[in-house]
Amino acid sequence: MTLNHAFKALSDPTRRKILDLLKERDMTAGEIADQFQMTKPSISHHLSLLKQADLVWDERHGQHIYYSLNTTVFQDLLKWVLQFSAEKD
Repeated sequence: MTLNHAFKALSDPTRRKILDLLKERDMTAGEIADQFQMTKPSISHHLSLLKQADLVWDERHGQHIYYSLNTTVFQDLLKWVLQFSAEKD
């Protein structure tokens, strides 16, 4: 994961809303798509970009693929951002 991929993924409001949904619970692509007025292929594209940035994981359970947050990446992003607020000696 690079910071560039993460920031690109976070730059889109639809992807940020997907992350907000996944903050509550793991969801299938269909459950995520039900929250938007766009096509399932469009949602799949957004999920793919989130996966490329390592912001979400996917795991197959039978017929369904469940998506969940990868909180480790968010911790890495936060650590990077917080370095700019550190006091300089």
